[in-house]
Amino acid sequence: MSRYDLVEDMRQCLSQLETELAALRDDLQHLPLLMARVFTLPPIEKGTEHAEITQIHVEQQLGKKARDIALQHYCRLFMQQQSEKLSTKAAVRLPGVICFESSGPAAALLHQQVASINQLKARFEQLITVDAGLPSEARFEFVHQHFPGLITLNAYRTITLLDAPDSVRFGWANKHIIKNVSCDEIITQLEKSLKAGRARAPWSKEQWAEKVQQELALVKALPKTARLKIKRPVKVQPIARIWHADQQKQTQFACPSPLLILCPDRSRVPVPGELLDYDAANVQHRHKPQSIPLYSLIPRLYLFSEQPF
Repeated sequence: MSRYDLVEDMRQCLSQLETELAALRDDLQHLPLLMARVFTLPPIEKGTEHAEITQIHVEQQLGKKARDIALQHYCRLFMQQQSEKLSTKAAVRLPGVICFESSGPAAALLHQQVASINQLKARFEQLITVDAGLPSEARFEFVHQHFPGLITLNAYRTITLLDAPDSVRFGWANKHIIKNVSCDEIITQLEKSLKAGRARAPWSKEQWAEKVQQELALVKALPKTARLKIKRPVKVQPIARIWHADQQKQTQFACPSPLLILCPDRSRVPVPGELLDYDAANVQHRHKPQSIPLYSLIPRLYLFSEQPF
């Protein structure tokens, strides 16, 4: 696909996404609101995206005000829709839940709308992260060259639609993403970065290329049997725990956006919990299994080995 065709596909996909999000917002505004509770978090300002988070103060909004904030959040894709002081590299998170009365064909139509929106979000992410053929460090510049102010994480994040659970509880998750990788995968990634010929502050192009070549030599010198892992820390994130009494089943969801819930019976509205302030110093782990010792190979890639080399 040519670069022109790629950008045009992205533009059409994003335009359709905005149209369908606006239609969903309008349709939901006309449904009977049964319950709404959202939790606003402190904004992330430019330049503070990578700062360590040890405390998060939560403010709660209820009722129609919470509904309006939630629907606005679903449609917020560009920084022009928020303060210019806020970062475009960090998505705005709004955990919570909004619940509407809906059943039969109307509920089925809403499910179709949300499924279509989520497909567009997945398609847009595919265009940027795969079809564009760019290393991760070059994507931000590419996207904002063609779509100034786009908050890509907001565009990617799907809407979770559920049918009448019994309760919705909230909490915080603080963990790592761990992925097994092969030497060949890392070599391919480093060679692609080297071929891109870009610099990364504070290094010049030549200094950065030399650094990547050193990393490449390190990985190529490893035995083919080396067991490698990417262990990347994930910033603390809000989660929701859904309980279905009839199934005696609890399901956990990441909750960067309000859960959307449809209930056919207004007498059986899910019980909503609260999201308390986050304080890293007082986190209590119910069960923390002992982890396998890992040895750092390339810190910037969060690349580790199970054996020392």
